[in-house]
Amino acid sequence: MFTSPEQFANATRTLFDLQMQTFDALANKTVKSVEQVVALNMAAARNSMEGTLTAGKEMTQARDARAALEALSAKMQPGMANAGEYRAQFKAIIDEMHEEFRHAADAHVAEAKSTLSALIYDLTQNVKPGQENAVEIIKAAIDNVFKGYEQVTQATRQAVQTVEEQMAKASSMVDR
Repeated sequence: MFTSPEQFANATRTLFDLQMQTFDALANKTVKSVEQVVALNMAAARNSMEGTLTAGKEMTQARDARAALEALSAKMQPGMANAGEYRAQFKAIIDEMHEEFRHAADAHVAEAKSTLSALIYDLTQNVKPGQENAVEIIKAAIDNVFKGYEQVTQATRQAVQTVEEQMAKASSMVDR
């Protein structure tokens, strides 16, 4: 078992630090992705507004109804192309976020596994007679911490999967 309370405190601190690093990495990526989506939406709104103003101006300057409809029709095609471009850029942001989430989670889980393995090894090497129950309690606590990491990883993957599903639904609506 631990030969001193400091060893236990250091092991606990290491596991806590790993967990905080994981949350920090995922939060930073989320903020970055939200910023990218906001910038994309602002650019799309600006382009849409400019296109609408231009189309309105051309329609009001048209000689007759047929020329107005032709001007409107001419502006519809670029709008559909812009929707496809928006979808592609949005998907790229989501794909990048998904990959970075997976990478960050996998890296931190691997680091936690390594730390936990070393901790369990230390526990089993220094067991004094009569302390087996305490070792089992600590092993159970460590196992629960590791399960927590697995839950964070699973929750992250489910969140990304949900975003991807919503993206696919939005894409199908644009394609119609």
